[in-house]
Amino acid sequence: MSLIGPDPAESLVWRIDTNSFDLTDHVEWESHSHADRHELLWGTRGALSAETTDGYFAIPGSLGLWIPAGTEHRVAAAPGTTFRCTFIDADLPSIAATTTAVAIPEVVRVVLERLEAAPYLAPSPRRHAEELTVSLLEPVEVSTIDLPLPLDMRTRQVAQALLSDPADDRSIEDWGRHVGASARNLSRLFVAETGLSFSTWRTRARMRRAIEWLAADHTVAYVSRRSGYSTPSAFVQAFRRELGRTPGEFASMRSDAAKKSA
Repeated sequence: MSLIGPDPAESLVWRIDTNSFDLTDHVEWESHSHADRHELLWGTRGALSAETTDGYFAIPGSLGLWIPAGTEHRVAAAPGTTFRCTFIDADLPSIAATTTAVAIPEVVRVVLERLEAAPYLAPSPRRHAEELTVSLLEPVEVSTIDLPLPLDMRTRQVAQALLSDPADDRSIEDWGRHVGASARNLSRLFVAETGLSFSTWRTRARMRRAIEWLAADHTVAYVSRRSGYSTPSAFVQAFRRELGRTPGEFASMRSDAAKKSA
């Protein structure tokens, strides 16, 4: 592909643009959307997660996450995480109507890196490269979990504490004393604001973090302990109840998807 000198006018024809992130600290991007651009999160090392109306997604390095234009999403990255964020103009076809994991073949990674490193490609080669990139992305199935966040200051405080430390096993009575609410009122608020009982919400919060840790290739023993389960077998049973598959099957799905990206 030939290169041409920088010309401000050329930026007007860019339909794909990639930003790279190398984070030393925990970073969160509050809920937002891009009306005129699809978003592709990929190339992850560390723990990157996204929450949209379609569920909660932990993004392993072997896959990417496609967020269609106009979709509200919130992204969080743990310290030491690196990833790329590629914006794709909405005039290029969306590969899915909802947020979905995608296999990213090596050729796509190479093309995206080339477009990032050499943004001033001549318009015709660049258009071909952009269209090729989107056409080669392939949706894959991954495990997700729906976890509505409560809004009341007291229930939100409990929810945030459990997401930070899902192994915290305090009872609803303990939490009520901690946030200044009766156990009955706190239970009622959880149901009213999330549609879930406190115990169900806590289990899903544990599964949400478990998916993130499994995606980062931690062992089942490590994840079960961090998630608040006394034994790996208890964790496996809870994981299967909530997600319909075992942690091992979850890992196999990721492995199969990674092969598609090779």
